[in-house]
Amino acid sequence: MFAVRSRGVVVLAGVLLVAGCSSPPAPPSPAPSPPSPSRAASLAPVPSPAPAAPEPSVARKPVTVVLDPGHNGGNSAAPGVIDEPVPAGRGQTKPCNTTGTASNGGYPEHAFNWDVAQRVGALLRAAGVQVVYTRPDDSGVGPCVDERAAIGNRAAAAAVVSIHADGSNASGARGFHIAYSSPALNAAQGAPSVALARSVRAGLSSAGFPVSNYLGSDGLAPRDDLAGLNLSDRPAVLVECGNMRNAGDSSMMSSAGGRQRYAAAIASGILSFLG
Repeated sequence: MFAVRSRGVVVLAGVLLVAGCSSPPAPPSPAPSPPSPSRAASLAPVPSPAPAAPEPSVARKPVTVVLDPGHNGGNSAAPGVIDEPVPAGRGQTKPCNTTGTASNGGYPEHAFNWDVAQRVGALLRAAGVQVVYTRPDDSGVGPCVDERAAIGNRAAAAAVVSIHADGSNASGARGFHIAYSSPALNAAQGAPSVALARSVRAGLSSAGFPVSNYLGSDGLAPRDDLAGLNLSDRPAVLVECGNMRNAGDSSMMSSAGGRQRYAAAIASGILSFLG
């Protein structure tokens, strides 16, 4: 029937077109014969196959990064807590924590560490990374260095980055360096931690921050005395962003814009490591 109606429309359109041109009307075409049953069947629309059901999607667990802002704002008021010895790895003990250093102008390291860590965390979350902090604010005490390592281990973190600033009084001492546990005590402290250190170093160097001229070599510092690194079974590094006693480093650390630059560089290095 579809073919019959289609031909009828064509004929009618032809008649109107000719009449519009003032020519004699053409004789009507004979009515077409109805199609045979076999032809009618061939003209019937063929139903499309039902679409295949989509495969169920598997939710991917977000990658976790643990950020450890060094020290804490309440440490100086709790010497009985932070002076208590705790395991430090390699059969050693160390004080639970310390107060940290400060710039010559009085800007405390714990506040710098906290602010930079918050900025790094915001950038990582924007990239879809799950972020865990070792402390919830900058007014508490601790946690101890062994507990900071345990937080990263419990989180099964893809990377643990401890954020600090140095306080060297050596003349002209400036620049960043990145520490990792060496000799390695487990597989994660070996190649993965070295790769994380190099990646964060690349992020800081690309952002224009100078490497340390007084500690480590080319911005990297293998250490065997840092509890948070020795006790970690995840890829872990400690970033000394610069020397707070140096005027140039301190000026960058004391400004919000400078801290954002540090954060962007560290986050870039972490994301590069995560791939």
